[in-house]
Amino acid sequence: MKVIPRRKRDDERRTGTMTVVEHLEELRHRIIVSLYAVAAGAVVGWFLFQPFLNLIEKPYCQYITTHPAQAPPTGCELIFTAPLDAMLVKIKVVVFLGLAIALPVVLYQLWAFVAPGLTAKEKRYSIPFVVSSCVLFALGAVVAYVMLPKGFGFLLGFAGEGVVPLLTIDRYVGFVVLVALAFGVSFLFPIFLVFLELAGILSPELLAKNRRYSLLGISIFAAIITPSSDPYTMLAMMIPMYLFYEASIIIGRFLKRQPRTT
Repeated sequence: MKVIPRRKRDDERRTGTMTVVEHLEELRHRIIVSLYAVAAGAVVGWFLFQPFLNLIEKPYCQYITTHPAQAPPTGCELIFTAPLDAMLVKIKVVVFLGLAIALPVVLYQLWAFVAPGLTAKEKRYSIPFVVSSCVLFALGAVVAYVMLPKGFGFLLGFAGEGVVPLLTIDRYVGFVVLVALAFGVSFLFPIFLVFLELAGILSPELLAKNRRYSLLGISIFAAIITPSSDPYTMLAMMIPMYLFYEASIIIGRFLKRQPRTT
């Protein structure tokens, strides 16, 4: 049996000459590393559960404070109606926090998997890719958190006078996490566009030519992906996404002027 030296295998990986089986093995390795990272992050997330829960309760408490007529008997405290609800919510939140903590590792593993198909110059964008993705995802989550009181005002205001909300912890936490994920993923929009530009699938000229259609697509995307579907949240997603679209055109033109090396 012929043994291929590790150095040679690494060189083949960097130059993109891997076989299909080697690609599958590489994918398996990247997935396992990502799962280990999420598991380690979940251990940390277990101890962050209560601070995280206190943090996401604040927008609801802020709404109740400014609308005392809609204050339920429990105030802004959340309730649960089944014995397993509290445990399931904690598990979901811990996994979510684990994924958020492990996001840099997961993104790097994703980049490392596709890197063999890129040029030597494009591979040097690995660190900017990971850092910018984490920053944009966190920025999206922060924007979602800031817009939550407006979203609650729009949604809970439909009930009218004489009706008070009594929110369960599972549905409330699920709603907040879903909004944060929606904004975090949408704020990764420029990373996706720049990656397609690097791969040669899109060009800055094509993006600039289709601004109107892209704006329509962004509007439809924001209307579908925002769980609250209120105008404040939709605008808070649409405006940054369109600005990111324009930024990706500028970045694409800059990258296009750079000398391409293999």
